[in-house]
Amino acid sequence: MASLSLTQIRSKNSLADFARPRPRTTWARPNRVGLKVFASSEARAEPDLSVTVNGLRMPNPFVIGSGPPGTNYTVMKRAFDEGWGAVIAKTVSLDAAKVINVTPRYARLRAGANGSTKGQIIGWENIELISDRPLETMLKEFKKLKEEYPDRILIASIMEEYDKAAWEELIDRVEQTGIDAIEINFSCPHGMPERKMGAAVGQDCALLEEVSGWINAKATVPVWAKMTPNITDITQPARVALTSGCEGISAINTIMSVMGINLDNLRPEPCVEGYSTPGGYSSKAVHPIALAKVMNIAKMMKSEFGDKDLSLSGIGGVETGGDAAEFILLGANTVQVCTGVMMHGYGLVKKLSDELKDFMKAHNFSSIEDFRGVSLQYFTTHTDLVQRQQEAIQQRKAIRRGLKSDKDWTGDGFVKESESMVSN
Repeated sequence: MASLSLTQIRSKNSLADFARPRPRTTWARPNRVGLKVFASSEARAEPDLSVTVNGLRMPNPFVIGSGPPGTNYTVMKRAFDEGWGAVIAKTVSLDAAKVINVTPRYARLRAGANGSTKGQIIGWENIELISDRPLETMLKEFKKLKEEYPDRILIASIMEEYDKAAWEELIDRVEQTGIDAIEINFSCPHGMPERKMGAAVGQDCALLEEVSGWINAKATVPVWAKMTPNITDITQPARVALTSGCEGISAINTIMSVMGINLDNLRPEPCVEGYSTPGGYSSKAVHPIALAKVMNIAKMMKSEFGDKDLSLSGIGGVETGGDAAEFILLGANTVQVCTGVMMHGYGLVKKLSDELKDFMKAHNFSSIEDFRGVSLQYFTTHTDLVQRQQEAIQQRKAIRRGLKSDKDWTGDGFVKESESMVSN
């Protein structure tokens, strides 16, 4: 299909403070990123939530994660109006005709007995596929959003089959709508693995390296690689994506799961005509797993890539400002929310922002960069923990209790001085 020329890819003239500063004039790979990752250093009475990531300036680090909350113009517009820092649209591919969703396609896990309708929702499973809307429709809506919100960050999530030409065409077409960055879906845990799509690529480092090479040779905007947690060592594909030219890593996508079995009819959930299929697990229950994966990626990025202009976007069970703070403390530049929006609505961003500011005030942090990655230094090996504890025990034992010499006895404090040297 015909596509717009490169001369139509505009350099954005911002109408507000949160504009992207770099022009796009050539295919040259080094020009994709304009600025180092940093947060505003301007001193303010209120903590400053703004961040600049891979040259993209956002009013806060909260990003709509790819999925239903970014599935069409109406909902993405709502996200911008509510104040989200950026929106990642639902994943698109060249041919939406092969995408057929079923209903119901979600199942929830609540704290309490299996199948209970009471209690807090702690888990959410989906068997949803990528966008079933025609690519042309999505592209028109991307373009419309960027025309109406030129100062806001819109990121296209894309996924294709194992076909270099298809990837190149898809990148070319989404870029010409004016989107600010691309997130590559290397991580969808269900759908069409037989076509080498989604997690089928993210779980195969050789395949990932090849496909990432195609993508980064073509793209002229920053590229984030979205990682699957359904792998033994998540740092391996993350490393491959970064060495292949990606500017950022997003982690994690959903965890392969079976939500549960209905103990009345013995059928699995979500139940479609009496049957089901394993799907992706999200919500609060995955948060600790996501933190561990992000921590491992952040440590790898810090030790192997140093001060390069790379970014990390944390995903998994974010429903509070504290949840977000944990990701940032482990090195994340931004925090994505998808299931949280499905459960609490787009207004959740106000709660997240207020709670994150409260956390920052409590610790006297004025910007996101003041505490990003601060907690990484406190992770070590189990062997080192054993050594540290042994040394601490020895040090405590070495501290002499009571008086050091007979000359230290006093008349007034004689009873307390005696007690200070009793062992029981």
